[in-house]
This record gives sequence, C-alpha cells and structure tokens, in this order.
Amino acid sequence: MPNPPEIDDTTRTEIEAAAFRRLRQHLLEDRPDAQNIDLMNLAGFCRNCLSRWYGEAASERGIDLSKEEAREIFYGMPMSEWKARHQRDADAETQAAFEKSFAENVGPKES
Repeated sequence: MPNPPEIDDTTRTEIEAAAFRRLRQHLLEDRPDAQNIDLMNLAGFCRNCLSRWYGEAASERGIDLSKEEAREIFYGMPMSEWKARHQRDADAETQAAFEKSFAENVGPKES
C-alpha cells in the first residue's frame, strides 16, 4: 500500500476546511431532502450536530456564538426558515429510532 504524501499542517487544515465546505454544500444545497432525523438515525450526526461542532470550535478560539447563531451561520439562514423550506414530519417509527440514536450519539447535549 503506498504511503500518503507528507502534508504540512497549514495545507492539511486547508484541505480539511475544503472537505467540510463540500460536505456542508452537499447537505444544504445538493441534498436538502435528506432529513436531519434520517441522517441522525443512519450516521449518528446531522446538520444540527455540524452546526453545534462549529459553535464549539468557535468557542475554543474565544468566539462566543449562541446555538441559534451557529445554526444560522451553518445553514446560511435562520433555523426556522430552513425548517419551513425543507423539514417534514417524521413518522412514529422514525421518531423512535431517533430517540435511540440521539441518546447513543449526542447524550445530554442538544442537537
């Protein structure tokens, strides 16, 4: 198996940031139909988790963002607008699966 090339820290960070931006674009623009609850049930994280992680990373750097501010930055719009445009109601089975996934993956933190 070939060894990956040596990458300096700055370039690695730039590549990681580009990959994050592409993931964000995919989830927000390419596949807004993929529901957060389905993402959470399948992968244990969703768009809200990503926005929370964004806020946590900002906080680690001394930038205080509320949950709502981090979500608006991530979603590119207020959460209420995103929900109105893209979110649909989950059936009972999907909601039950979410409760289990949420407890396993997020725990006491809010999604």
